[in-house]
Formats: sequence, structure tokens, C-alpha cells
Amino acid sequence: MQILKEHSNMIKKFNANKARLRRHQRMRNHLEGSAERPRLCIFRSGQHIYAQVIDDTSGVTLAAASSIDENLRDFKPAPPPSTQQSKEEEAREAQVEMAAEVAPTKGKGARAEKPAQKAPGKGGQPQKGSSSGKGGKSFTQVKTLLPAAQKSAAKTPVEALAPIARNRKVATAREVGKLVAQRAKEKGVSRVVFDRGGYAYHGRVAALAEGAREVGLEF
Repeated sequence: MQILKEHSNMIKKFNANKARLRRHQRMRNHLEGSAERPRLCIFRSGQHIYAQVIDDTSGVTLAAASSIDENLRDFKPAPPPSTQQSKEEEAREAQVEMAAEVAPTKGKGARAEKPAQKAPGKGGQPQKGSSSGKGGKSFTQVKTLLPAAQKSAAKTPVEALAPIARNRKVATAREVGKLVAQRAKEKGVSRVVFDRGGYAYHGRVAALAEGAREVGLEF
């Protein structure tokens, strides 16, 4: 029993918040806001997201906004597109898929056929690559060359957010970014350094940053 207790004490549990704080501290070692270019700092919880524009030299918060702000209490994300538009998009996608399935007749990826080989004479052996059926008929094997796979172009942050843009939390985070950028510009701030708080740049964090850029905040 004592050995089991000692072994259980040696097991270290991963703490996501402590790991995030360590990442944030590493970032803060070379990231500092000034009066000319303050720091846009982000914090998010399970339900809400907060943003502050901070001047680290004087320790003053110049602007702030969050998802619990009065201006965003009645905010609702844009409704999904109408069924008619979605049907038209599906029809276009189906046409594109059908066109892609058709093999090209010329150029790279065209179907290549071998010329028919002569049937073997009497007493002769069938030639290599051919199979004889009933009545001495010969059949040739046909190889189809598929077009080479092409890598898709890298998506921009805005394009990457498109599939989740109508999510309530993501849409609210985007509005928080617009709101904090407007308040910062009212204080004469147009350029900031972006402090993502140790979070990965995706989801709500990316949506807030893109919302601030839409208003004209540079970072």
C-alpha cells in the first residue's frame, strides 16, 4: 500500500491553465506595450472573452471591452443563409464534382490505351500482357492515369474562420474586437502589439483579432 501511495504521488497531472501561464510568461519576456504602441491583451473563460489595451510603461489601461459589455448584451449572430441559397451552392458543388470526375482526353491525366496485340497463331503461346478467352479472342489491359494531386492554397485567417463565423461565441468575440478597437482609436491609439495571453491563435482569439483589424487597429 505504501508503494502504491508513493507511486501515485509521483504521477504529475497536466494543468492546462498553468501551461498557458508559462507560455504567456515566455511571451511577456519580449512583449511590452508603450505609449506609442500599447499592448492588446486577451483573456478568455469558458463563456466570455475580455480585451484590454494597456500601456505597460505607466501601467494604465487605455481601453477595454468584453462579451459582458452592455453594448453586446442583445447581440445575436447573423442567421444562416436561406435554404434557396444553400440549394444553389449545393448544385454548384455537385457540378464541380461531376466535372472533376470526367477524365481528360488530352494532356496529362488522359486515358492511355495500349494498341491491340495480334492473336497468336496455331500452336503459338499467348503473348505477354494478353489473356485469351473463348474462341481464341485476345483482350488487352487498359491503364487509366489519374491526374496528379494538387495542394490547396493556404487559407487566410478570415477564410479559416468562415466555417465557425456564425457560432455565437465566435461572433461575439469578433464584436468585442471591433468594440475595443473603436475605443482605442477614440483615445488616439491606432497601432498595438498583440498579446494573445498564451492561447492558440484560432477560434475566439483569432475572431477578436480579426474584428479589431476590421476597424483599423494595426498589429
